[in-house]
Amino acid sequence: MVDIAEVAAAPSPDLLTPDNCAVLFVDHQPQMFFGTGSGDRTAIINATVGLAKSAKAFDVPVVLSTVAAESFSGPIMPQLPAVFPDQKIIDRTTMNAWEDVSFVAAVKATGRKKLVMAGLWTEVCVVLPVLSALAQGYEAYVVTDASGGVSPQAHEHAIQRMVRAGAVPVTWLQVLLELQRDWARTETYGAVTDVVKENGGAYGLGIVYAQAVFGAHAAG
Repeated sequence: MVDIAEVAAAPSPDLLTPDNCAVLFVDHQPQMFFGTGSGDRTAIINATVGLAKSAKAFDVPVVLSTVAAESFSGPIMPQLPAVFPDQKIIDRTTMNAWEDVSFVAAVKATGRKKLVMAGLWTEVCVVLPVLSALAQGYEAYVVTDASGGVSPQAHEHAIQRMVRAGAVPVTWLQVLLELQRDWARTETYGAVTDVVKENGGAYGLGIVYAQAVFGAHAAG
């Protein structure tokens, strides 16, 4: 029941903001990409880079993590440390990142309750920490296009399992635009449109066109 007297032009507390979330990247590594078959791997890489640049544009804290980097899976995809050159990468033996003390400590250190998570594979290294974080009172947002599983079925079933547990499925571009939310926020306008032009596909080309025709400050 809507109380008209309480209706105001104000955002929902459920929305992601630069001050209430952290972004977690889990196991974006060569060996994990080799086994990913749920979608185009180049598109997953692009979405992951777009998500990283989105976090960087708004100074959102991030956690970078790998599993068995030296013994099996290889180093984290180089585009991530390129965006975050000073970020420590937490390597684990556990498939469930939430069972690694250093990983959980890094998440706690962000002080954020809303966790935006992406990784490989969806059905293992994403679903396990998401369910674990939810069980301890965190809110989880799963970036589905920056994640991938060994098959379309594995990816989709993992997403369904997380949604049933209370996680929210999102895409990297959705995260970026939710953080911006108002084109009048000039302090991040340039960074946001740069990310879209570099990683937003046809939408990015649309901004290039609009700025060329209508001027540098054409709205996104």
